[in-house]
Amino acid sequence: MKRSNYFKTLGASLLALSMTLFSQQGLAEQKITQGKYEVHYNAFNSTFLQPKVAQSYGIKRGKTRGLLNVSVLEKQADGSTKPVVAVLNGKATNLTSQVQPLEFRQIRETNALYYIAEYAFTDDQVLRFNVQVQPDPNSAAANIKFEQRFYAD
Repeated sequence: MKRSNYFKTLGASLLALSMTLFSQQGLAEQKITQGKYEVHYNAFNSTFLQPKVAQSYGIKRGKTRGLLNVSVLEKQADGSTKPVVAVLNGKATNLTSQVQPLEFRQIRETNALYYIAEYAFTDDQVLRFNVQVQPDPNSAAANIKFEQRFYAD
């Protein structure tokens, strides 16, 4: 397999894995809509990623390391959606108000574009996420706010 195809496959696997994990957790879809944009997001333990996939993206796997995955889609006139570039800023805060800034990295695939950010947690810890997503520099950013409990694997 050519190197570029290998990485495309790994990237698609990362996105598919995160979406699969999301659906297997039995949670409602995590999405917000603002105007013509849909912002999909999910957070999960980094150990759900296969070691080779994590390594290919420079993701640190660990039983107390998590990954936030965000994708932004623009609704098209024909009803379809297409991935778009956005500016993301955010933080994760624990219940004692300790803040972790989230540094998002863009992952671009053939037909996909998404952003990932890593964070640390302790066993049985609740994190509150606050993320601003701005796909259009002429419009206000969409705000994602949610909290999730994490367990060490």
